[in-house]
Amino acid sequence: MQVATAGLDLAKNIFQVHGIAPEGNIVFNRPHRRPQVLSFFERLEPCLIGIEAFGTSHCRARELTRLGHDVRLMPPMHVKPYVKRGKSDAIDAAAICEAVTRPSMRFVEVKSTDQRALLSLHRARDLIVRQRTQLINALRSLLAEFGVCIARGLARVISFAEGVVEGTDLGLPSVAQDVIRNLSQQLRTLHSQVRWQEAGGRRQEAGLRLEAKRDARVQLLQTIPGAVAVTASAIAAAIGGGPQFRNGREFAAWLGLTPANKSSGGKERLGRITKMGGQYLRQLLVVGMTSLVRQTRSHPNRASKWPTALLERKPARVAAVAMTNKTARILEPPRVCRRLHLLIRMKPQ
Repeated sequence: MQVATAGLDLAKNIFQVHGIAPEGNIVFNRPHRRPQVLSFFERLEPCLIGIEAFGTSHCRARELTRLGHDVRLMPPMHVKPYVKRGKSDAIDAAAICEAVTRPSMRFVEVKSTDQRALLSLHRARDLIVRQRTQLINALRSLLAEFGVCIARGLARVISFAEGVVEGTDLGLPSVAQDVIRNLSQQLRTLHSQVRWQEAGGRRQEAGLRLEAKRDARVQLLQTIPGAVAVTASAIAAAIGGGPQFRNGREFAAWLGLTPANKSSGGKERLGRITKMGGQYLRQLLVVGMTSLVRQTRSHPNRASKWPTALLERKPARVAAVAMTNKTARILEPPRVCRRLHLLIRMKPQ
């Protein structure tokens, strides 16, 4: 059968496929089970396939690309306007098939297996950091009920937990002492896992800093103030070469760092930042710029003129977000790729 465009609605077990002919007629719109999807597309001539971008879509896109199809991933929020009345898999697949043909549609780059592997390391680290924070808060609250206070700071909490595990007596009832010792042991274990994921294990098989040394793009991104190894490797893994961004402003808008535009009738109204898109990357960049704000306040003689002047007229949090927006524009993916290409050409053989 001759199919020009197909829309694939992914799910756990039942996938819906909607196909149209070059003339615009609907050829099929039917469900397929997971094992049947690849064999179905093997029988089709190479065509344009649209898929909503989320976790498992990159794996499916790589498999269909190897079959010769032109696979394009789209953000679900951009597909939503093409959904007709009602909600079903058939309607969603038809909307995906229509959205992929729009000339103004924005697409997502298909991530490679190496990118997904590095992103899995970041996601595991983020999960363990959140668990560590929850455990620290629980430990503080339980000890506060007995009048025991822990000094602020991660290093002091870890030092306290190590002392409890090694046998420090807090003067608590035996049941409470055992509970605190158990939580302290868990906290020390989680902290060691975070350190391993950041620096690498004994065999140096994993670790964000180790992966950062292997990638020239990450090393180039680390030359920008506030972009440490964790942030630089997350950017390289999330956007790859960045062909979906034409300039730095699009990258900053994708991170949700640009103000919300609610203009109408010739009146320009700009609100707060949108906070749309890559939340994890935005969080890493804001944390890095917050550290840079503290350094600027502590040592103004070492800081550049722009952050110093910005802090004189804006609050610290507003200044940190403004510096994050500027850093995101400096981190413009096409510009980084061009600089990397020049560095490779200039490198002596």
